[in-house]
Amino acid sequence: MKTYYVYILILMFTIITGCNASKKETILCAGSTTVLPVVSDAAEQFTLNHRDVAVIVNAGGSGVGINLLGEQKIHIGMISRNISQEEIEKYPDVHFITHSIGKDAVVPVVSSEIYDAGIIALTIEQIAKIYKGGITNWKEVGGPDKEILAVDKEISRGTRHVFMEIVLGNKEAEAPGADLVLGSNNEEQVAIAQSNAAIGMLSHAWINDDVKGLSIILANGERVDPTLQNIINGKFPITRNLLLITNGEPQGKIREFIGFIKSPDGQKIVEQAGYVSLYR
Repeated sequence: MKTYYVYILILMFTIITGCNASKKETILCAGSTTVLPVVSDAAEQFTLNHRDVAVIVNAGGSGVGINLLGEQKIHIGMISRNISQEEIEKYPDVHFITHSIGKDAVVPVVSSEIYDAGIIALTIEQIAKIYKGGITNWKEVGGPDKEILAVDKEISRGTRHVFMEIVLGNKEAEAPGADLVLGSNNEEQVAIAQSNAAIGMLSHAWINDDVKGLSIILANGERVDPTLQNIINGKFPITRNLLLITNGEPQGKIREFIGFIKSPDGQKIVEQAGYVSLYR
């Protein structure tokens, strides 16, 4: 819960900063809750040295970021997945430009009670069977005799796209075994922490003592842990780039802001948020 309130406060702060700066140049950002902590912290630092600029940051998910940029209602979209061809074709007047700001992994996570009971690694096939409804009790994969609470995400979420593309082979695959569909990372983190038998999908940075990240057992039997090193070297099988998107090449203060996030100081924010910087 603590993390949830922290990000609510961050969101409120950036909105208040923008509202108090009606005469300033305003940069509007929206989209992925995974990218949100980086952009929010970067906005706070950037505006300290750019008093003539206000940066307003809102969440909503990668799909929201793409659609709002496509409708030209914001200047920067935040996304944690690639833009689909259908989305590009939906907005023929928009020239989507992507800007990589870091790297992340989508990790299958479980309630700490399940992890402590011995479920520390699963195969992709086992995870797929859970989301398809073929495995419904933890004892079927060597855990306690508890019914599995499978947590899914809204279909527009970037984290879900990346996870389902690897686990079910289709980024928009249905998950008939899911018991609950949630939105943001913080919503899912809280739900799993409050359950004693849940499984879900989260950005690597959102794992904590109450929500444990599972290792993945590869087809050759090797176990790959969800560590930063395995994200950097590409061994963890569910990794992704964290991206900003603009309509054409950014200009002026928007260009400066994105440049700041990609600078050494901005990349420190990426690492502090728990992600992998561009320089690793």
